[in-house]
Amino acid sequence: MRPLPRLLLAALTFTLIGGPAVPAAGSGVASIDPDVETPALFDDEAGGNANGDDPAIWVHPSDSDASVVITTAKEGGLYVYDLRGRQLQHLPAPAAPGPDDEAGRFNNVDVTYGFGGRDLAIVSDRGRDTLRVYAVSGGHLTDVTDPAAPFVFNTTQQQVNDAETAYGLAAWKDSTGTYALVSRRHRTSVGLVKLLAKPGGTVGYQVVRTLDLPASFTLPNGRTWAPCLEPGEQAQVEGMVVDQDKDVLYAAQEDVGIWRVRADLTGTPVLVDKVREYGVPGTYDPATEECTPGADPGYGGRHLTADAEGLTIYYRDNGKGYLLASSQGDSTFAVYRREGTNAYLGQFRIGRHDGIDGVENSDGSTVLNTPLGDFDEGLFVSHDGLNTPAEAGRENTNFKFTGWDDIADELDLDVDTDGWNPRG
Repeated sequence: MRPLPRLLLAALTFTLIGGPAVPAAGSGVASIDPDVETPALFDDEAGGNANGDDPAIWVHPSDSDASVVITTAKEGGLYVYDLRGRQLQHLPAPAAPGPDDEAGRFNNVDVTYGFGGRDLAIVSDRGRDTLRVYAVSGGHLTDVTDPAAPFVFNTTQQQVNDAETAYGLAAWKDSTGTYALVSRRHRTSVGLVKLLAKPGGTVGYQVVRTLDLPASFTLPNGRTWAPCLEPGEQAQVEGMVVDQDKDVLYAAQEDVGIWRVRADLTGTPVLVDKVREYGVPGTYDPATEECTPGADPGYGGRHLTADAEGLTIYYRDNGKGYLLASSQGDSTFAVYRREGTNAYLGQFRIGRHDGIDGVENSDGSTVLNTPLGDFDEGLFVSHDGLNTPAEAGRENTNFKFTGWDDIADELDLDVDTDGWNPRG
């Protein structure tokens, strides 16, 4: 909980925007019915240590019904599902390079189109501090990662084993190339990583630059505040999304809020919204490994309950649309305007419906405006961190699919199936 270094303060001027906060609807938060769920994933030996986290949608070039949802499951690797939630493919995470080293642990995934004529799924491997890259053809994934792919943030395997590794991820493509924005676990760092074509059809990468977001903040009362975390940890970023038309990155710093910054990590980051817990002091208890909160000074936001997690964008024509954020602490999703200063629009949750349980403790999510099979007005996919029914105490996660039109109807949002095409 040290004050922000003077060097960083000199390098970046951080701007907090917004006016009077609009309270969330509380018990009046709209509940949306899910349409499909994927099979349960179990984080134990019998379940292959599969713990769901983040989804991405790959759109088939000619048959929308053949599009697939690609999801991470940490040590369980990748799972690929059709639009009815049926498993099509499972790709394991890489083994540990040595007996005392960390094995692969897939955290976030995103999709990019047309890299050297191929569509790619890019994955952050938190266990090994690398990116894994998969070619996607007909909904089938093939690993095309360069065998010599370097660490993203570290220089030695021992540093990797300390677990300050590649964490959140968002893909971005512009006229200069194809990139991944990658955050670092337990740090405030975000790196810009450029994909590189390598011999034999493999894909490598190089880090272009990194940006450190604040680790501490000066409050209106003049006091310095940092989120209460374990000693040595900083407020990390995980959920990220790039506005592909505007070259803007949105990054969710879990215990702080949502930042907006140029996707090339230059310019001045802007704090779009804060979590409710922003500014609340805390005392870490090493015996319980938990923080005891102090009095709330009232500087927090009103739409996000920590952690701020998965971010995704619903695109409309003419630069309009919606930024969606997972408010993990209260199992809701906040909606903001894509344009302007990202004004807050409303809140919803994915509830229980027709034998499918609701979404709780959601990490990653993704949305597309394009028709996808039976989801002819767009699709929202969300991770469910507490899937039920429970089974003998086993940790149980999965993913829920929800039609965008159901969300739009409840929150008076627009449906625009022609306003944007992820394939360009």
